[in-house]
Amino acid sequence: MITDLFSAVFANATIGIILSDSRGRMISVSHYALQLFGYSDAEMVGQSIELLVPDSLVHLHQNLRKSFNARPEVRPMGHGRDLHVKRKDGSLFPAEISLSYFYRENELFVVAYIIDTTYKKEAERVLIEQKNRIEQLNAELEQKVADRTNALMVTLHQLELSKDELSKALTTERELGELKSRFVSMASHEFRTPLSAIQTSADLLNKYTTTEQQDKRNRHIQRIKASVNHLNDILEEFLSVGKLEEGKIEASYSLFDLEELVTNVITDVQGMLKPGQTIQTEPDCVSNVWLDPSLVRKMLVNLLSNAIKYSGENQPIRVRFWCRDGQVCLSIEDQGIGMSTDDQKHLFERFYRAKNVTAIQGTGLGLHIVAQYLTLLNGTIDFQSQLNQGTTVTISFSHEDDSAH
Repeated sequence: MITDLFSAVFANATIGIILSDSRGRMISVSHYALQLFGYSDAEMVGQSIELLVPDSLVHLHQNLRKSFNARPEVRPMGHGRDLHVKRKDGSLFPAEISLSYFYRENELFVVAYIIDTTYKKEAERVLIEQKNRIEQLNAELEQKVADRTNALMVTLHQLELSKDELSKALTTERELGELKSRFVSMASHEFRTPLSAIQTSADLLNKYTTTEQQDKRNRHIQRIKASVNHLNDILEEFLSVGKLEEGKIEASYSLFDLEELVTNVITDVQGMLKPGQTIQTEPDCVSNVWLDPSLVRKMLVNLLSNAIKYSGENQPIRVRFWCRDGQVCLSIEDQGIGMSTDDQKHLFERFYRAKNVTAIQGTGLGLHIVAQYLTLLNGTIDFQSQLNQGTTVTISFSHEDDSAH
């Protein structure tokens, strides 16, 4: 009676049930399973379970079957993957398959429960399409809202532009006026040193009136010519400030005597010295250096001019320079008014001036220009300063001596 009941359950189950032995040979197949796969009972019973596996997966399934036999357990097949099985006509359909097992007389038997998920997959596909369509409609609606919001913002922005047009025009005109004023002040700052050298040499020429003093006259004439050339160089740079900011000016390297250049610059700035001010040098560079002498000269003139300007009478200014270990350094030290820590945060900004120098003529462009030249020469700058205790500025470059050229 019980056997008959189990046979009835097996025969009338609404899912496919296949019983196979440990070798994968099908022993019994439910009526529903026969309908799913399109076979007769005689065509399936006694055949390998791989009859129902897609051709490309037969070898994999054989290995999985051996693994299951070694460690049987009740579980679903293909966890996390979509499974497909093969009908008699070769077509495939999606399925969910669960496995169970039992032993009889020490022999393993495997039961496979198969559910055709074709309609379930189709329903899922329809749901996904509907979800995607809803998301698309939402996106289109959000885009319409964004477009209308953007149009409103553009309109508001245009209204603000119209409202502020006059104010901006006045601000621009004022900024242009300030820029013009700053440029004139900056030109005056940069021209002062060579003009002082020209004036000094011209005054001395008047004193050398005899033939025997021709050598001295020639020396000062050369200083005047050099200063005029320097003026031309500075004027050319001011006319091409935009090129400097855009990186269109390049360094021109050559070998030169650093000590001679420092000596000439110190001679040129003598006319700027206040009463009692002196410039002391501490040279330590016996070989020529491979840098741009024009840019080095302009930086040194700028830094010396600042030291003179921001130091009081009877105060010394020290110029130290050395070249060793692949580096060349120039250090200018003064005992002047110094700069606060807050002001040093803006050290290289264009037109920025420290709070304690507003009564002293200057444009706040000098250190900005030095920083631009240092960039061209791949140099660095170290700035040490304290209020009323002085300032030390050190510029450094990579250095090659005569033997490398």
